[in-house]
Amino acid sequence: MSFWEFANPARFTRLTGRVLPWISGAAALCLGIGLIWGFFFTPDDFRQGSTVKIIYLHVPAAFIAINAWFMMMVASLIWLIRRHHVSALAARAAAPVGAVMTIVALVTGALWGQPMWGTWWVWDPRLTSFLILFVFYLGYIALWEAVDEPDTAADLTSVLCLVGTVFALLSRYAVLIWNQGLHQGASLSVDREENVADVFYQPLLLSIAGFVLLFVALVLLRTRTEIRARRARALMLREMA
Repeated sequence: MSFWEFANPARFTRLTGRVLPWISGAAALCLGIGLIWGFFFTPDDFRQGSTVKIIYLHVPAAFIAINAWFMMMVASLIWLIRRHHVSALAARAAAPVGAVMTIVALVTGALWGQPMWGTWWVWDPRLTSFLILFVFYLGYIALWEAVDEPDTAADLTSVLCLVGTVFALLSRYAVLIWNQGLHQGASLSVDREENVADVFYQPLLLSIAGFVLLFVALVLLRTRTEIRARRARALMLREMA
């Protein structure tokens, strides 16, 4: 079976209808175990105290916020190259989820940073690029709503998504590009020595897995809704013709 067969809206809807309950259940399980384990069964950090436990919300939310935009970029490229409507609708469906995750990351980052830095906000390279990424999310969503013709809206938002990818990359690698700023390096890395302490590591992985599964479930659900909305719009236009 070819991957491109799922560009057919009817086939996509049938497949996602079967897998969505399983993905949703796995997301709830991972989130429940990861967050309860992290918040209630891990010790306070010797420097940061109990505020370190914000890591179980902040890191997964930031991870999704950045990678949601990369998912949108891939879907936008597929639309521009192959003109598959499901890919454009999937990108549109992912944008509000990514925007909410960006807000969660910014708010939890402020709550985490204030006791450590003595301020709610600094114009750190990663924080600044992350804020700009949030603005791109808002612009992407607004552009979809502003253009009535669906294919034109998909074209324009796809171009905007490709431009915004620059800031998604900066958000991910700002600490490496600019070796300065208050924001710490990555909490998880292929280099084991750079990871958080082992006592925080496993519940953090579970929390990230839960956020990833939640993102997938929400995007699938919202894409199905977008497909139905497009069908309803087509039927309404046909009746009016």
